[in-house]
Amino acid sequence: MGIDLFKKKSYDVSSLKREHETLISGLNNEQRIIYNSIMEAVATERGGMFFVYGHGGTGKTYLYRTIMYGIRSKGKIALAIASSGIAALLLPGGRTAHSRFHIPINVNDDSTCDIKQRTQAAELLSKTSIILWDEAPMAHRNCFEAVDRTLRDILQIKDPQNAEKPFGGKVVVLGGDFQQILPIVRKGRREDIVQSSISKSYLWNDCNVFKLQTNMMLLQNSMSGIETSSIKDFSEWILKIGNGELGEGDGDYNISIPSDLIIQPSENPMQNIIDNTYPGLENKYTDPSYLLDRAILAPKNEVVEELNDYIVSSLNGEVHEYLSSDSICKASSNVPDQDLLYTVEFLNTLRFPGLPNHKLT
Repeated sequence: MGIDLFKKKSYDVSSLKREHETLISGLNNEQRIIYNSIMEAVATERGGMFFVYGHGGTGKTYLYRTIMYGIRSKGKIALAIASSGIAALLLPGGRTAHSRFHIPINVNDDSTCDIKQRTQAAELLSKTSIILWDEAPMAHRNCFEAVDRTLRDILQIKDPQNAEKPFGGKVVVLGGDFQQILPIVRKGRREDIVQSSISKSYLWNDCNVFKLQTNMMLLQNSMSGIETSSIKDFSEWILKIGNGELGEGDGDYNISIPSDLIIQPSENPMQNIIDNTYPGLENKYTDPSYLLDRAILAPKNEVVEELNDYIVSSLNGEVHEYLSSDSICKASSNVPDQDLLYTVEFLNTLRFPGLPNHKLT
């Protein structure tokens, strides 16, 4: 048994059952219908492809966690993956789709994943009961089709009929919001981006689509009336943008951003952004929960570097230096010429994120 498969089978079943009971009691009617349909497909081993569509705050991640704990509490394997690293962190045991399935960086209509029959990775997929793929609309349809071809190839050994079933007869749950980030097509036009979506794949004909519409954040009893009203107004505003109900223009739309969402101009815009995002930073930067609850998004890496350097220079504290390795372990990868790819200068200039007063040199 491979190490990865051993880890997936080494669940604390008692703990998972307790967590599952808590989560399932919090499902609303929309979530429960989806939950029952997916769990039935897993229990009967009939396979199936599902898509859970819903905008932010409708409880997609909560539903995924409930399903995963339910499957794992029975000693079965549930693989949690996402199209981005950040989304993968929100799922228990989550990994990126490219990491889990070895999807090629440059995919096309004939691509397959780098997973061969009778390997440890193939064994793990063969014993998997369900695959949950979050933020699916971000990935190119060729990624899903590559996984589909690979699973059909791997699972036909167990049953030749699996070669004719979507994803080799596995239960695959995709989720996300088509109004958010779509696949990136280099120099692609609008129609190129639309054609790259999962909804334009041959797999979509076999997909059962569910929709979540209830905003779960508005149902939290711990929020005040003002907080509830603010979240409701913001959610409705975002939905109107996605539905094309705001703005005027011909092709390009001009949308007015509410004043309460805008940081007003000042003589030092960078300091203003930092103060609004990290109030009281000089006294709280050592608190992990404080740092995890907020972030500044930037369009380019150089802007991130500029922000980090500015923040670090404004903090009073001792700087600690950590020495990194000067070479890559060749046994950990089959990538040739690693010494050329990862020079000593590159290795010795890494930084730890989330540690504003620490530098790795």
